[in-house]
Amino acid sequence: MKIGIIGSGVVGQTLGAKLVALGHDVVLGTRDPQKLDEKKNMAVSLKEWLASVQNKAKVVTFKEAASHGDVLITCTHGQISVEALKLAEADKVGPKVLIDTANELDFSKGFPPMVLASQDRSVGENIQKAFPNLKVVKTLNTMAAPVMVNPKAVAGGDHTIFMAGNDKDAKAKVADLLKSFGWSDILDLGDIGAARGPEMYMGMWIRLYGTLQNGMINIKVQR
Repeated sequence: MKIGIIGSGVVGQTLGAKLVALGHDVVLGTRDPQKLDEKKNMAVSLKEWLASVQNKAKVVTFKEAASHGDVLITCTHGQISVEALKLAEADKVGPKVLIDTANELDFSKGFPPMVLASQDRSVGENIQKAFPNLKVVKTLNTMAAPVMVNPKAVAGGDHTIFMAGNDKDAKAKVADLLKSFGWSDILDLGDIGAARGPEMYMGMWIRLYGTLQNGMINIKVQR
């Protein structure tokens, strides 16, 4: 599958490396593909990342990533997700599935950051409203990047990942991708309005991380 990733920090790099390992045709979109030596947010430089995937992926512009992918994944900070997708001209790529992994976190007052999602707003909804052509599916935002691609690293994989979106077929496609990562407990919360829940949950995750000093954590929904 052709997959275009919008955002080249730790989440984009981690997902990209896993997708390459699974045999997908991956491009990693960044604002300036010429700056391969710059250290990315909480991640290695793009030059180092390309070496780690044996140059089986490409670093391209946001626009090139959006046009390349059969499936798109947005991995930017939540505050700039819509802006990045506008730079990518995502309104012109047709009805593609877009996986939204972002959270809006305000670090202006230090740690812990403030979670900006609420009962009447979410990044997922903002993206769907701005790009009605896209089939937005919210998932992967409730855990650290290493857990996203290796759920078995926590409790042998016996924990829950959430998804939300308006399109049933898009969610089925995303579920198949999550299963390829090793996820077995995938809980569909409903339409894209349900993205508010997992985004607000980040307030709890941040407190857990602060208490445990360990990001290799997740929750299990018993039912």
